[in-house]
Amino acid sequence: MVTKNNLSILIRIFSYSILAITFVFLINNALTVWFDWPGIKQLCSNYGLFGFKELSKPLEGSALTLSFIQLFFYFFSIVVVIFYIFKSINQTLESDAEILTKFTAYIIRSSFWAVLIVGVADFLVSFMVVEKLVEPIFGEFLKVKLVIPNFRITFVHFPLILISFVIGYFTRTVGFIWLAILVVGSEFSIVLSRFIFEYEQAFQGDLVRFWYSALYLFASAYALMHEGHVRVDVLYTGFSERKKAWTNSMGSLLLGIPLCLIVIFLGLSGKASIINGPVLSFEITQQGSNGLYLLYLMAIYLAVFAVTMLTQFTSYFMSSSHKLLKN
Repeated sequence: MVTKNNLSILIRIFSYSILAITFVFLINNALTVWFDWPGIKQLCSNYGLFGFKELSKPLEGSALTLSFIQLFFYFFSIVVVIFYIFKSINQTLESDAEILTKFTAYIIRSSFWAVLIVGVADFLVSFMVVEKLVEPIFGEFLKVKLVIPNFRITFVHFPLILISFVIGYFTRTVGFIWLAILVVGSEFSIVLSRFIFEYEQAFQGDLVRFWYSALYLFASAYALMHEGHVRVDVLYTGFSERKKAWTNSMGSLLLGIPLCLIVIFLGLSGKASIINGPVLSFEITQQGSNGLYLLYLMAIYLAVFAVTMLTQFTSYFMSSSHKLLKN
């Protein structure tokens, strides 16, 4: 007979396994895209499994070993999940949900700091490049290097993104209001510079789009955390707490979680996919050096959106399940 305690354990294993497998998928995606590891698809194709067409040239040697290592990561993640669950056997689903919510909040905080700091930094660099201020201030070497996407992104953007995740760890507030004000302020500055000073550059409009898209996508998980999404219904508000818990748990399980997984798996399905492609090529705006070098980050927004929403939907599912098992 399945008791409430056993059912709670199964829900914990299921929920954490979804996140663990997704996390391993992200790691394997980085290994495949950036370090040319074969990947699980290649391994399946090597043996003609799951309908994949067999490779004309089978994997062998180190390539075959690396692909099995990537497969091993998935099994190892499940073992880690089971080990954690039984090590914290007395931990409730509600506590698990709180842990996931805190993790989601950290990712969102850090991402907001990243778009703020990187946006300002790239804006200043583009301004100096356009106005030919780089050479007098920093010299001929940086004048040449700062217009090369690989250099600017690697040595300017990436360090600032790492710093942002450190800042996100030590802060406990999310700058939605400040970012919204900055979006309005940057748009207002375009109006002033265009109609009063007759000055306008492509990087000004790029910054508005960069911040606005971040505000929209990152705020989705934050709003979900705080029940901020508008419910278009005539039934939910009249439900009892138990019916609301059933609605939230089933909605998260059948709609929210699958949708986020589809975005992640399809968006990172190969080197030319909608997320991997722009990031791998360090895609910038069509304006070139007159614009911001941030288009690749806007592709990453979609991955951040899907991961944070997945984590929060899983938290939602666990907290709702806790309410159902408690009664």
